[in-house]
Amino acid sequence: MEKIKLEIAGLSYSQTQSGAYALVLAETKGKRRLPIIIGGFEAQAIAIELEKMTPSRPLTHDLFKNFAEEYNINISEVIIYNLVEGIFFAKLICEQDGTEIEIDSRTSDAIALAVRFECPIYTYEFVLSSAGIILDDEETEESELVEEELNVDDFPQESDDVERLTLEDLEQKLKDSIDNEDYESASKIRDEIKRRSGN
Repeated sequence: MEKIKLEIAGLSYSQTQSGAYALVLAETKGKRRLPIIIGGFEAQAIAIELEKMTPSRPLTHDLFKNFAEEYNINISEVIIYNLVEGIFFAKLICEQDGTEIEIDSRTSDAIALAVRFECPIYTYEFVLSSAGIILDDEETEESELVEEELNVDDFPQESDDVERLTLEDLEQKLKDSIDNEDYESASKIRDEIKRRSGN
């Protein structure tokens, strides 16, 4: 089956799901776009690498890359190989000592690793024809909206950053996290408030 090469066209807030982001992939030789809804932390991991920022401590995907490099494992390509009931399926094509291994992955994690290993991203025609959208030249305004740049500060922050906030800011962030149903962040913020209160 012939593979179609994709590149990251943009990252934007999801209009349909609270706390989620739309990752837009574009075919390199065509006008079709493949929008994929991903979580905030995966979006942050992709944005940080695209902007060539270095976090104070390695994120999960950085840790994976460091681990892989220590054992001479390289990711040569990422393939989004299927779409079932709105869920994309991806795999990592890895190489170690001349041996090729395929590893199943969530698409968002696969893309976050692809930008770190600087490897190509592919899909198949049936996936692109099922879920792709075509942008005409007249739709450049919509295209620019989809591809607007996101500031890394817009993403959920790691717990280390919570320690730098004032108690008032923490209370507001806790309320925002609960409103956005981001319970993982809410629990971290709650723990920090309790720690400061001595409870």
